[in-house]
Amino acid sequence: MKTRLAAKAAELGFDLCRITRPDALAQAPARLAAWLEQGRAGDMDWMADTAARRADPRVLWRDTASIIMLGLNYAPDGDPLATLSQPDAGNISVYARHRDYHDVVKGRLKMLGQWLLGEAGLVGQAGGGIKVFVDTAPVMEKPLAAAAGLGWQGKHTNLVARGHGSWLFLGAIFTTLDLPPDAAETDYCGSCRACLDVCPTQAFPVPYQLDARRCISYLTIEHKGHIARQFRVPMANRIYGCDDCLAVCPWNKFAQAGREAKLAARADLVAPSLAMLAGLDESGFRALFSANPVKRIGHARFLRNVLIAIGNSGKQELAGLAVARLAHGSPLVRAMAVWAAARLLPPAAFQALAIQHIALEADADVRQEWHTELEPAG
Repeated sequence: MKTRLAAKAAELGFDLCRITRPDALAQAPARLAAWLEQGRAGDMDWMADTAARRADPRVLWRDTASIIMLGLNYAPDGDPLATLSQPDAGNISVYARHRDYHDVVKGRLKMLGQWLLGEAGLVGQAGGGIKVFVDTAPVMEKPLAAAAGLGWQGKHTNLVARGHGSWLFLGAIFTTLDLPPDAAETDYCGSCRACLDVCPTQAFPVPYQLDARRCISYLTIEHKGHIARQFRVPMANRIYGCDDCLAVCPWNKFAQAGREAKLAARADLVAPSLAMLAGLDESGFRALFSANPVKRIGHARFLRNVLIAIGNSGKQELAGLAVARLAHGSPLVRAMAVWAAARLLPPAAFQALAIQHIALEADADVRQEWHTELEPAG
């Protein structure tokens, strides 16, 4: 059965297929609890709310006997950090430069699960079944994938596979079938610190631990509020996610470019113009990112991120884009428009704008941005 299962998984486009038990999480639940206790989840309250279900897959589905973990390679065919050297372009994380992977992977998981039930003669029978998960349910995919032998959790906390490096989408099939498990993978990070040292915001307090509150992926995607001043310059032109710790992993030298056509990078999302992005209205934003992960953060948070990139660009010709957003309906956008304008405009021009806008500004955070930027000029 395992051989046929692996062959069918490969036929459906998966690069890795391994099996583990629902009780194979070992120390992962305790580490999750400690991470939450330290406040390193930031404002991702849903992590704490679902901790009990994450700790044991059988809490999520009590009939689970085996868990099939799948990996789908999405390695880019070029330098994933190349856009960082283009200050007038936005850098979007590799995983979000194409169609939403949730849709692609989930469909394949369902097909594989139904095939499995057919092979076991359980289609339509009581007592047999499957459930599929792709990153949206309270499932500890990375520890389960490590337990199944897909790879190991590296010092950047992401999964690393010897043949695919750090570029894997993970999916899980919970099943009532009792399947023989695979052995866990060995940790091959050794003394390497590449992923830790490259982080622009020092988000790794120690190896194998991430402080999400400092992580650019968290700040640009999950964080709903204002981005703290200390992280804005390190963000550079990263407008959605960050690939630095993934990209520098030495194990990536064994990775081949992803072969799934539906996950191939869209040319218009590899290095999109900041000028174009800043000019998008709500409908334009939704159209550009239709069926794409970026859409889920919403237009206001997206503009927040783009304006930080504009402020970091050093391109005075982009200053007008920031000025145009000073009257935006969202305080998130207005605050970062102030910050960006202060970096690109001559002091006198910025002070003139402040005179026009401060008296009309009702939001305390935005007013504070104005006053903070005006302080150096007295």
